[in-house]
Amino acid sequence: MTAVHHNIDNEPLPEEVAGGLRRAVRLEWATIVCLVLIVGLVYAVMGNSQAMKTAWIEDMLSFVPPIAFLIGVHMTRRPATAERPYGYHRAIGIAHVVAATALLVMGGYLVVDSALKLITVDHPTIGGIQLFGTTLWLGWLMMAAMVVTAIPPVILGRMKLKLAPPLHNKVLYADADMNKADWMTSLAATVGVAGIGLGWWWADSAAAIVIAISILKDGITNLKAAVAGLIDARPTSVDNKDPHPLLGDIDAYLRGLDWVHTAGARVRDEGQVFHVEGFVVPRAAELPTPDRIQAAQRGLFDLDWKVRDVTITPVRRLPSVLEAHGSPSRH
Repeated sequence: MTAVHHNIDNEPLPEEVAGGLRRAVRLEWATIVCLVLIVGLVYAVMGNSQAMKTAWIEDMLSFVPPIAFLIGVHMTRRPATAERPYGYHRAIGIAHVVAATALLVMGGYLVVDSALKLITVDHPTIGGIQLFGTTLWLGWLMMAAMVVTAIPPVILGRMKLKLAPPLHNKVLYADADMNKADWMTSLAATVGVAGIGLGWWWADSAAAIVIAISILKDGITNLKAAVAGLIDARPTSVDNKDPHPLLGDIDAYLRGLDWVHTAGARVRDEGQVFHVEGFVVPRAAELPTPDRIQAAQRGLFDLDWKVRDVTITPVRRLPSVLEAHGSPSRH
């Protein structure tokens, strides 16, 4: 018995999926434009506030996920070749690792930096600025900037969250989740600046620590998920909370073939699409002919657009990992 392999990597995506991907690309470009404006505004009013500095650095870090997404998507459009027979889908996973690592490293640095400011009893000061002949406390501008700059990322984040699950793109989801939570960063920075105004010198560093911990948490969560994908862990939903329901559908389809006694599949999450290794135990009087196997492959491709590469191997007994673990179904 020999394995039969087939892939449709060079076939176009369904129009609905391709349209969703185009919308995601436009949203990421819009995010980058918004971030340019936000970073410039926050830098202009940052002053000596540690919380504002940390919020500004977080805004700078926010460039990483959309840039990683755009590069990853561009790479996945390259067709599979003899040199790269599995295509370039792993570019999404690599982009996820890059984005998560940036968050983790900078989050850790900011936690330490902000904690040192607190330990050394650093007393930040916020001066005034001359506007139309009137001296205005810079803190008011800082807090106004935090309120204004919180709005676009939250809106963009919620729009991306709707696209991430159907596209099965964890980089897009991570970016959306960070955007959606930006209001917490703005709130923390606002509280820190207000604390300085009230004479609570420690409030600024405490707010910076809260923001830094949020960045660090995002980095740890996303790095765990990205590394799991690169080492071929069982595919999960974009929020990494549950096994992907398509796994159960794949197993159920293979087991439902009229010439198959039992079956199971090992599935790799290549970043946005799945590569499937199906193992089938034929019924005693049935033969796994090439026509039957090719029909089974086509059936798996038709299950979901994410199935882009399929190998089906007739075996006498399923691999032990498939006998030991069942797969969830969406039904």
